[in-house]
Amino acid sequence: MTAGYADIGDGKLYYEIEGKGEVLVLIHAGFVDSRMWDGQWNDFTQHYRALRFDMRGFGKSDSATGPVSRRQDLYLVLQELGIEHAHILGCSMGGETAIDFTLEHPEMVLSLIIVNGTPSGFEMRGAPPSQVMEMLQALEQGDLDRASDLQIRLWVDGIFRQPEQVDSRVRQYAAEMNRIAVENKTWAIADANPLNPLNPPAAGRLDEINIPALIVAGSLDNPEILRAADLLADKIKRAKKIIIPDSAHVPNMEKPAEFNRIVLDFLSHL
Repeated sequence: MTAGYADIGDGKLYYEIEGKGEVLVLIHAGFVDSRMWDGQWNDFTQHYRALRFDMRGFGKSDSATGPVSRRQDLYLVLQELGIEHAHILGCSMGGETAIDFTLEHPEMVLSLIIVNGTPSGFEMRGAPPSQVMEMLQALEQGDLDRASDLQIRLWVDGIFRQPEQVDSRVRQYAAEMNRIAVENKTWAIADANPLNPLNPPAAGRLDEINIPALIVAGSLDNPEILRAADLLADKIKRAKKIIIPDSAHVPNMEKPAEFNRIVLDFLSHL
């Protein structure tokens, strides 16, 4: 395995790359870091040249000092590593980044895998989960323990489960990753008002995507995330959708064997 730091001009992003063959890029969710793919790494690197990296403000990468463009950071990482074409897999915010990147650089993307991601411009309906407002209040008050706990409740547990119903190892590992982003105030600094958002946003442009796409969602995730999965599967011409039962926002961490089988089966039939 090769690990290093990609220079993106005003910061450095930590990455790991391993394996041979076509490149498969793994983009993490916006509350953890690239370690969320630990359960995929061995399987994926047997078949592909897998690349994972920590986005700005997460994991081992530099902290964000202002609004960022996640899709531009992805582009700069690929440029630094000399990667011209890749399969792109993104979870949550990583999925939104993957969709935006595909619309901006369609010539670089071989296939698209979105895990519980919403396209930019997708408007959530109804009141947000109670944990969202509580989490924002905790961040404003500087209560980092409370803020991190609420993020784990919101994304790992989901709105339909209590913490004791979820694998404690998954919760603990996610919390360890999340604490870095919370301490860095990444969301407030980098993503609350992102730099140079895709215009027009992806939600109204999904029919422009004309590559094989796999849409994956956890059955216990927020219903609005599942509605977004339906939209993606309906509007992207060559998309198929799979729901992973008994999992919420990070099904790859909760059900790694099933997730790996689904992804590798999709890729092997391209």
